[in-house]
Amino acid sequence: MASLLAAGFRVVARRAAGRHGHAVRRPIGDDTGGQFLLTYVRTGPRGGVPVLVLPGGPGLASVLPYVDLRRRTSREGLDIVMVEHRGVGLSRRDEHGDDLPSEAFTIGKVVDDLVAVLDDAGIERVVVFGSSYGTYLAQAFGVRHPHRVAGMILDSPMLSVRDDHELSRAYRRGLFLDGTDRELAPVADAVRTALARGVPSREVGAVVQIAYEYAGADVLRQLLVGRSNGRLRRIWNKLAKSGAVVTDDGGTPFFFEPDLVARIAFRELGYGLPPDGGLLDPQELFVEAAARNPDFVAEPFDFPSQITQFSWPTAVISGDRDLRTPPPIAEKIVDLIPDAVLISVHRMGHSVLDAHQLAAVYVVKMMVHNGFCPPEIAEPHIAELPRRGVANIMRRAIVAAVLLGRWAAAVVSRLPFREHA
Repeated sequence: MASLLAAGFRVVARRAAGRHGHAVRRPIGDDTGGQFLLTYVRTGPRGGVPVLVLPGGPGLASVLPYVDLRRRTSREGLDIVMVEHRGVGLSRRDEHGDDLPSEAFTIGKVVDDLVAVLDDAGIERVVVFGSSYGTYLAQAFGVRHPHRVAGMILDSPMLSVRDDHELSRAYRRGLFLDGTDRELAPVADAVRTALARGVPSREVGAVVQIAYEYAGADVLRQLLVGRSNGRLRRIWNKLAKSGAVVTDDGGTPFFFEPDLVARIAFRELGYGLPPDGGLLDPQELFVEAAARNPDFVAEPFDFPSQITQFSWPTAVISGDRDLRTPPPIAEKIVDLIPDAVLISVHRMGHSVLDAHQLAAVYVVKMMVHNGFCPPEIAEPHIAELPRRGVANIMRRAIVAAVLLGRWAAAVVSRLPFREHA
């Protein structure tokens, strides 16, 4: 059944690529000397500065998940290039139809793929837009090929493995344990109460991340209070379970396929580094997946020392509710890159590319047409843009589930139950 589903998605993906799809023959990079076809799509009118868009993950595909994005950017006159990451979607298999071997997956090889795509497309310089893991690729591309960068947009950025972990821990604990933000003090109280009543830290951390990013502080507080009082268990358990990181089930074919590329996530980017033993450690969500994946060896770049040499216009986008790559990481990057600007997006979590595509398109347009994106202009404009996509659906679903749970609890409390002797 799974193979039939994957075959169906493959047909849909090929149709989605259509006349905009191209393939470059690339070396696998193992001892066999084998090759595979790396797929990419290029849409929109030619003539301006092309934009290389790099989604997150590793594991997110480019062809199927971003059909609407490419339609929007085409209407805006933007020349967009998106590469189907090796090991994912239409770039998953070798020339014999077998999944690519583990040796195929390093960040260095992925960056080489990006260069091969630009060469095949006849593109000399691009604006590079990276989201989440894509920001690591974007910075790596800039370090290795600075002459090919016309500008850079880093959305929900990563910087360095161990520093990012420490900043994320400190930020999360400051907000939800120490109460460093006065507006979030009621939420911090609810978190401490839940933990004191024996709710596992991993569950609390998972729900905090998802509910806060998608639905906001008030809904998160209601969830925490409900769970502490034995209510809202169904929505709580669903959110807690969805927060755990899974890398070996194949994901959803041609949309998100983390299984093969997990070697990059764990071996080079430290996704599986152990928790430090404290409460609300985001690494708790990776513990089970880490046991089934390679140990961390070393990250391939030293961005804190390397990105200080970037000489192109750079815009760094950060959602004020982002707990995965929180604002302190973005702020540090802005301090390191000469003349970089920080664009803060209010009431948004992780990844503008996925959570607020109209905002992503706006920043891209500003960078392509003007060569810069001043925050004092961008932030008010973005605040007025409607929000569409999966993030908005998630927000409504969580809010509806909480309201339904509270209503059901209120009804049950009024029922005339009698104790049996």
